[in-house]
Amino acid sequence: MAQKAFDIIKSSGETVKFSVDKLQNSLKASGAHDTLVKKIVGQVMDELYVGISTKEIYNRAFSMLKKQKSVYASKYKLKKAIYELGPTGFPFERFVSGILNYSGYSTKVGTVVQGVCVPHEIDIMATKNGVLNVIECKFHGEEGRKCNVKIPLYIHSRFNDVARHMESSKNEGAQSPLGWVVTNTRFTADALAYGKCAELYLLSWDYPHGDGLKNRIDRLGLYPITVSTLLSNREKQFLLSRDIVLCRQLLGDMFYLDHLGISNGRKERILKEMDLLCQL
Repeated sequence: MAQKAFDIIKSSGETVKFSVDKLQNSLKASGAHDTLVKKIVGQVMDELYVGISTKEIYNRAFSMLKKQKSVYASKYKLKKAIYELGPTGFPFERFVSGILNYSGYSTKVGTVVQGVCVPHEIDIMATKNGVLNVIECKFHGEEGRKCNVKIPLYIHSRFNDVARHMESSKNEGAQSPLGWVVTNTRFTADALAYGKCAELYLLSWDYPHGDGLKNRIDRLGLYPITVSTLLSNREKQFLLSRDIVLCRQLLGDMFYLDHLGISNGRKERILKEMDLLCQL
């Protein structure tokens, strides 16, 4: 398929060339079959114009996917759905904790830990194979923002204070803790460079390559409830306020849908959507 050389505007305000491959890949990741992907790409390209925003392109593709099958649209809106975990960062911390739980970690959210200088509230304490991971999350509610070098710099100083205290009181032979920084957006080049130099583990939407947040979510079938195209915003906020952040959790706590007064027919459709999203 010949590609038209159109300039499009990203949510950050940056101008880039439209990429057919990126659109195709994002549509395929939703589970849409090749015929539907080809149809949507063709229609989007027919409607392109210079200066169109990535948001407009997304809205058009999303609308066509939703008409075909709601679960396709739900997976396609994953990145947007994570932004919808806001406005506070607490649901995102719960979400990251949930992903780690299903990856074999034992986790605690919002733990106050003593440092050498002062106590610190740590977003997530996660243990696996005897190694303690001290994890700080940086949630951005606005699309287009990146996690700059100031974030790992600040988090590294807090981690060092906590780690020094742990080192002074740990049992002989115990492994040293590891520091993490997790964000729902992307890291700048300087942030990545500092993280590598400071031996922090960085996790973002697309980093590490092949094992970023998006990869982990798709691989484990751990979608946030905000991807749902059937739940209203009010219903999503109610569930988030009850610490229900994963579709898998809702399948295990269906009584919340009864509490919301959702009809049996609609509840059946919502649960079917959740079940399809959780299938690997």
